[in-house]
Amino acid sequence: MLPPCRRAPEGLGEEFPRDGTLLFFYFDGQTHADTVVCIDDPETWAGAQVLYVPENTPVLPADTPSALEPYPRVELTAQSEQSAPDLWLPQARRALLGDTRAWPRHHRDTPAHLTAFVRAFARLRTRVEHQISGHACPVQGPVEYDVANATLAERHEWGDPPLDDEAERWVLLAQFAGDHDADMMWGDDGMLYWLIRTEDLAARRFDQARLVIQT
Repeated sequence: MLPPCRRAPEGLGEEFPRDGTLLFFYFDGQTHADTVVCIDDPETWAGAQVLYVPENTPVLPADTPSALEPYPRVELTAQSEQSAPDLWLPQARRALLGDTRAWPRHHRDTPAHLTAFVRAFARLRTRVEHQISGHACPVQGPVEYDVANATLAERHEWGDPPLDDEAERWVLLAQFAGDHDADMMWGDDGMLYWLIRTEDLAARRFDQARLVIQT
């Protein structure tokens, strides 16, 4: 189980719960090393769950199952920070070029009038470790495309309208980096990303959240 996240009133979208606690569960393979959660394999999705506990809900502590070794408990604090979408996402491409298919596939092909902006954006966009809401900080390309391709009935190439449309429906719920204090590492420099569609977030359907892992 990853840290419970209590919602702060500032800095999060209106769809987020105004009270209560979010609990994030991820099966790390302790008891079945050959079983891993993979966004491309729906049969593994049960290994990553998000549970919402409304405020004032009676709860009882539970012991860690004997087959599992508990992770150290690490207290966290939070602060508000700015975040920005990846420039490969359709909303960014649309804002900059007016065409979601027009973004160059290599930095050397960046239109001349956007070169200074792209360079400044890269300098200002800092890596964030643990995060609630906002825009994801991907390790290997936009995570919205990972979950969109897994959701669609057939795989689409980057820039295909169905893929762009589906990617825009998903927002970041939370991301967790490796943490030496908690003895949690996802590969060498990996990250766990929970995403959810905006309509499912507004309706508190957290069972519809999906986990993307990038390493």
